Amino acid sequence: MQLGQPSIDQLRIFLAVVDEGSFNGAAKRLGRAISAISYGIAQLEALLAMRLFEREGSRRPELTAAGRALLPAARAVAGDMDALLAKARDHHQGLESELTLVIDVMYPAAALAALLKEFIAAFPTVELRVHVEALGGVAAMLLDGRADLGVGGPVVSDYPELNRSVIGAVELVPVAAPDHPLALMETIQPGVARQHLQLVLSDRSPLTEGREFSVTAARTWRLADLGAKHALLLEGIGWGNMPLDLVADDLAAGRLVRLRVPENPGVDYPFAALWRRDCPPGPARRWLRQALQDRLCPPKGAGLMEKPA
Repeated sequence: MQLGQPSIDQLRIFLAVVDEGSFNGAAKRLGRAISAISYGIAQLEALLAMRLFEREGSRRPELTAAGRALLPAARAVAGDMDALLAKARDHHQGLESELTLVIDVMYPAAALAALLKEFIAAFPTVELRVHVEALGGVAAMLLDGRADLGVGGPVVSDYPELNRSVIGAVELVPVAAPDHPLALMETIQPGVARQHLQLVLSDRSPLTEGREFSVTAARTWRLADLGAKHALLLEGIGWGNMPLDLVADDLAAGRLVRLRVPENPGVDYPFAALWRRDCPPGPARRWLRQALQDRLCPPKGAGLMEKPA
């Protein structure tokens, strides 16, 4: 039997469907239409003369025995291609002419401003663009090629396309205005915080759609802007988790009070530097990645808790 030769794009589509568990998830990851994903799988199956997924009677595609047998080889081929492209780019790469950084909104603003000032002095010819995103927005910009380097939190699952290096953490603490009912309680009993409005940071990307993190209350307001959340907390509208460095002055001045919520006493929010495997850091990105790490404390162990929506 004469078999065709699959393209690297068809193999990447195959791996995306496997990793995401659905054609729709693969389409979101690769930025394609679902019809393009279906066509790519159909073409791959035709070239290999075998069925890779069972699709009848199930909402989610399941690998056939043949699909499971080919999966390790497909991963190896895609990995080798990533390595080849990375080495080729590294060979030609000098100092970057431009660099786009996307950073999690929880990263300390003062530390970010200081290191960006140093970056401008150290690399005056590099055009730097900075984006601030929440939750899955960081990985989304890297996956679709809109950013070169990212600093993301712990809430997005690992993606095979991205390299990841843990660089530190900040502490999130539950706070409220001093006249908030929870702040007036000497002891907050288990379950009481659930009865009060909680302000929750929301995600503008689809990568963490349907998931919630460190959510305790039954009623929530979702905000995409950490500054807006801070302003509402100061006005006594709800309670919520905030980076300790951002509210330290408010706590010291009595504008906010740290809450001792039994279900949500405060957690580490660890950060990782993220970049595409097929686009390794050049000199400016390597400097920036190290500088971002140098200004953070190492994680203490208590990670962010996920709650299904």
